[in-house]
Amino acid sequence: MLKEERVPLSSFCVCEFMKNDVISKIDSGSPLHGRVHVGDEIVSINGNPIHDVLDYKFFSYDPVLRIVLRRPDGGEYAVHAEKPEGMDLGLDFEEYLMDAPRSCANNCVFCFIDQLPKGMRKTMYFKDDDARLSFLLGNYITLTNLSQREIQRIIDLHISPVNISVHATDPELRVKLLRNKNAGKCMDIMRRFAEGGIVMNCQIVCCPGLNDGQALERTMRELSELYPAVHSVSIVPVGLTRYREGLYPLTPFTPEHSGETIDLVTAYGDECVKKFGTRLFFCSDEMYICARRELPEDDFYEEHTQLENGVGMIRLLEREFKGALSLSGEPDGVPFSIACGVSVAPYFEKLICIAAEKYGNIKGTVYAIENDFFGHGVNVSGLITGGDLIAQLKGKDLGERLFISQNMLRREEMDFLDDITLKEAISVLGIPIYPIESDGFALWDAISGDALPEVKIPERSPERQQYYKYNQNGG
Repeated sequence: MLKEERVPLSSFCVCEFMKNDVISKIDSGSPLHGRVHVGDEIVSINGNPIHDVLDYKFFSYDPVLRIVLRRPDGGEYAVHAEKPEGMDLGLDFEEYLMDAPRSCANNCVFCFIDQLPKGMRKTMYFKDDDARLSFLLGNYITLTNLSQREIQRIIDLHISPVNISVHATDPELRVKLLRNKNAGKCMDIMRRFAEGGIVMNCQIVCCPGLNDGQALERTMRELSELYPAVHSVSIVPVGLTRYREGLYPLTPFTPEHSGETIDLVTAYGDECVKKFGTRLFFCSDEMYICARRELPEDDFYEEHTQLENGVGMIRLLEREFKGALSLSGEPDGVPFSIACGVSVAPYFEKLICIAAEKYGNIKGTVYAIENDFFGHGVNVSGLITGGDLIAQLKGKDLGERLFISQNMLRREEMDFLDDITLKEAISVLGIPIYPIESDGFALWDAISGDALPEVKIPERSPERQQYYKYNQNGG
């Protein structure tokens, strides 16, 4: 049910809403379809000014709305709409955030973007540090560029959870790590969030000799004091590429140092289990692989809250794959190959062996792709470039289907980090390539031939959408 009314121009100050972006698309199922227009701006919803996408999503949640819009000529009008509570209005905007993105104000000693070579897609060099993207896309933020107004807005709107790159709770050490004078205020802000009922998931990028050992112990202790507001914490080893000339001297984790860190985190996690009923602190799969240790069992990871940081991802994949296998029918027996990072290759080989024990016609080969582009210290699948993939697979027996991880590609445009497109890789290798989600059911569906993923390869657009500045994988 919709109706429209005119709004006097004097009702609102135009300059107050300069950052609002214009509507670029209206879904056919939108409750506003046919009543608002591409090119209009949303000024307010139920009397609340709309400055960005968070305001838009929060204030459009209610079932009865009065929406004030501004036409390109400056004229304003109001639309009344009724919809189910929580139903999206079905509007897209020229800017994903309806505002300019917040770039990072830090100069972290371990920043991965600073370790990128020239010649990659432009979006890779944008450093975001935007609380809105933390809530909307799960990005991690450092809190260093939040104003007091923004902190209060997060609390007032109850924007939760917020994902925070903590790294250290010692103010002086955090300033040293982030090289930002405001970095030492992190715990003060987090305490305000905790008091305001905001849930926080935290990340610690661990750097040998800097924030490990006793510093890590302190960080875990002080974060645990904020439980249950601090819901989970991942500890991941620093990622180092071969492009570090002129940067802060960092050393990579050794198997011995990784093992020591695992022992420290596990022991503290055991104490948290006794005290809170949750482990709270988890090392990434990469830390265990570096330590050459067996991964913990699947139930160790509890709710798998930190999957995006590579915590428990392999065990979950294994559980899902075995579940899919137990329910499956006979596979089609078409030979296939899987290309992945060096670190996970043994686990894919294990899954293929498990499948082959049940079905004798499973014929699969796993190729571990060395990261020549970034350096062999980088061994995860998501950072494999198209160039490395092609160079190391050309001329190999790939079967009739090649499977890669979806996170190697930017989802919408289907290109690799080095701007090589999936279409180009398919052409050179002469074989269909299927990107697979990090999901054991999807993996079995693909290798069995039961449900091959649909691959849509778009034509390369002349301009890249703003969205990709903030979400490098495009999804």
